[in-house]
Amino acid sequence: MQVQSSIRTARELHGTEGITSQACVSLQQLCARNMATDWLGSIVSINCGESLGVYQGRVSAVDQVSQTISLTRPFHNGVKCLVPEVTFRAGDITELKILEIPGPGDSRQCGDLQQADTGIPGVGCQVGPSQNGTGKMLKKPFSSSAPQNIPRRTDMKNQDIIISPQQQCSKSYMDRHMETLSQSKGFRRRHNSWSSSSRHPNQVTPKKSGLKNGQMKSKDDECFGDDIDEIPDTDFDFEGNLALFDKAAVFEEIETYERRSGTRSRGTPNEKPARYRHDENILESEPIVYRRIVVPQNANKEFCTDSGLVVPSVSYELHKKLLSVAEKHGLTLERRLEMTGVCASQMALSLLGGPNRLNPKNVHQRPTVALLCGPHVKGAQGISCGRHLSNHDVHVILFLPNFVKMLESITNELNLFSKTQGQQVSSVKDLPDTPVDLVINCLDCHENAFLRDQPWYKAVVDWANQNRAPVLSIDPPISEMEQGIDAKWSLALGLPLPLGERAGRVYLCDIGIPQKVFQEVGINYHSPFGCKFVIPLHST
Repeated sequence: MQVQSSIRTARELHGTEGITSQACVSLQQLCARNMATDWLGSIVSINCGESLGVYQGRVSAVDQVSQTISLTRPFHNGVKCLVPEVTFRAGDITELKILEIPGPGDSRQCGDLQQADTGIPGVGCQVGPSQNGTGKMLKKPFSSSAPQNIPRRTDMKNQDIIISPQQQCSKSYMDRHMETLSQSKGFRRRHNSWSSSSRHPNQVTPKKSGLKNGQMKSKDDECFGDDIDEIPDTDFDFEGNLALFDKAAVFEEIETYERRSGTRSRGTPNEKPARYRHDENILESEPIVYRRIVVPQNANKEFCTDSGLVVPSVSYELHKKLLSVAEKHGLTLERRLEMTGVCASQMALSLLGGPNRLNPKNVHQRPTVALLCGPHVKGAQGISCGRHLSNHDVHVILFLPNFVKMLESITNELNLFSKTQGQQVSSVKDLPDTPVDLVINCLDCHENAFLRDQPWYKAVVDWANQNRAPVLSIDPPISEMEQGIDAKWSLALGLPLPLGERAGRVYLCDIGIPQKVFQEVGINYHSPFGCKFVIPLHST
């Protein structure tokens, strides 16, 4: 048949050529049946390879002689062509798919109706051969390269669905589809108003699968079809059901299996995994020795550090001998006073709040410390501590009674303290009436017990007990000697003395005594301080 001048071939549109013998044979078979006119009006999809692409359209002509096929209103790769008709030769066709075949007397309506509604030739009819050889029509959307629109709920009533007997798997889908249509809002009202006179004479009505409401209905009856009267009224016994599970027997069976197989994928129920702190090592090279300090005499009391190291207490006589030997080797009293003052001030600054309290933004909230010192070496240690606190912007009030003759160490510390902004008083009346932030007690001495009978001592003790401020004692005496002021914290020097309960929580500071000095007095010593100069001690 001749092609009009307005028709162009796909080869003329692209100037390329693709040949596949399989597509040519398929087209020859199509033409050899003398039924070329029966395929007119069918919607087909023609794949011409990568060079020409995919075309879709309605068959308008099939030439048996020249082995050509023509499509009207074609789409190329999903885009509508500018020409009304395109002709293909058998050598150009790689694959040919029939998307829709019109029924008897409906050769134009099926495709035209779909094109009028959607404008897409890729939505059409598929042929499904039945057992008796006749085809049944299934008007269902097919995937193609042309753009497809999802039909709205209101348009779903226009789709007629007939199930092919050979496609048994699609029965459940059809039942679900019909139930969805029947349950959609307003479908029953529209279905009743849709009279048979308004339908097309050739329109196919929906058919059911033959089962009562389909397979989904039977599944629903199987799941939800029990009678309400058969539901038991009693509640489920959770405790009784849980008692049936023997947890110990199950874990014993798991442990036995793992022991036989040699696998330990999980810990046994009785084993607890080891937990480590952030400062502990997982791998230990050698066993830890916690008793690193051994004193020649049996300690009356023992302490331990946060790491578990044992720190024994020493008697006052051994402690005095240790300081004397250290002073003979060069650790003079002035050095010891300086180290004690630094360590005590560091601990006091931490008790006052540290960086949260002492920063430039809190200038209006300077902490106040009352420093109570006696006329002895312990008092000189307190004065050294007050000097360092005053240098760190702490308001220090130093109490020291008036004496005609002072120790040289006290005189030297007072000269340095006078160069600071600290305040020195000698009367209890000059001490503040309001509570202070911290009281540092340096009144007590190991030898001069007669000072406790002095009026000034008793007055200061009464003031400290009434002020209700926390008390820090520096180098307090041993437990046999009664203390007038109960301390919340106590700071020991070098090694602790056997302090009593009134000493509060005990801390230990490093005053710089070498290890061989400890060995010289008979103490096997290993430093328990680590990276700190002041550490807390716990009673064992």
